[in-house]
Amino acid sequence: MKGKITSESIRLFEKKGFSETSIQDIVDALGVTKGTFYYYFSSKEELLMDIHHGYINDLLLRQEEILHDNTKSSKQKLFDIVYMLISDIKTRGSAAKIFFREMKNLSNDRLAVILPKRDQFRFNIEDLLKEGMEKGEFRKDLKADIVAFAILGMINWSYQWFNPNGSASDYEVSEIFVEMILKGIQNN
Repeated sequence: MKGKITSESIRLFEKKGFSETSIQDIVDALGVTKGTFYYYFSSKEELLMDIHHGYINDLLLRQEEILHDNTKSSKQKLFDIVYMLISDIKTRGSAAKIFFREMKNLSNDRLAVILPKRDQFRFNIEDLLKEGMEKGEFRKDLKADIVAFAILGMINWSYQWFNPNGSASDYEVSEIFVEMILKGIQNN
């Protein structure tokens, strides 16, 4: 039931926004009582925090798996991370939108837990870029922090426009993005 509450809440939060969605809206959509909601979550904000935790923890885990694969080049790891994020739009696009759009509704204490994890994801990309620079795969004059922000900005915005059932597949969009990135940072 906790998973059903979370899934339905993500759907409602995406459609109506966190502030405009009430606990009553959530339980009505599921056909359960408020008691059922409160059995799993003490508040709507705790539910939002649970959504944020689930989203960022899963991304960090999968990113770490990619980064620790020593059989792949920095370029391939970069592609794998971009593809992971773009392909996630099919299955977790709504959760991503909630993550980016509704973070403002978390208390400072809860933000203090989520923001370092979000930042770690970016720092891992910076480190990957630096690794590629050291190996000669990427230009040595890059500002890895700015490039990491640019990569994430490009990918994160795709949650707003990319249609997984559209004319380009998630793999094709990832290839286009990485080609654009690499032509700008690749060492010729």
